[in-house]
Amino acid sequence: MRAVVQRVSKASVEIEGKICGKIDKGIVVFIAINESDNDKSIEWMSNKLVNLRIFSDDNGKMNKSVNEIQGGILLISNFTLYGDTKKGFRPSFVHSARPDISEPIFNKLLNYLKTNYDLKIETGKFGAMMNIELVNDGPVTIIIDY
Repeated sequence: MRAVVQRVSKASVEIEGKICGKIDKGIVVFIAINESDNDKSIEWMSNKLVNLRIFSDDNGKMNKSVNEIQGGILLISNFTLYGDTKKGFRPSFVHSARPDISEPIFNKLLNYLKTNYDLKIETGKFGAMMNIELVNDGPVTIIIDY
């Protein structure tokens, strides 16, 4: 599992001209699933996302998590995070799980976050063409690999 996390002051996802997910202060998480991902990786990634200390405390240090600030999470499926560009100019996506494997894992991750954390969790639609609008706060962008 690979995640690109961006700290945002606001973000939204639009599909076919309609906003289907929106958060204020929080994190946008672009997530890609690998065929080896399972319940253990879902729990590990969820814990990491919710407790990642990338928000400023009273002294201006990145010491608070999205959980501590009661922010939102906008979770977006994005298989292209596993794009391998070592050969040629066209990325290879052989490390991304096929949709029949990745969609159930993505949905389990989403449900795990919603069930286990008292945060606003929003998403787009798996496999859909989505327009993401966000205001990156900082900017702060972190890459997390399981």
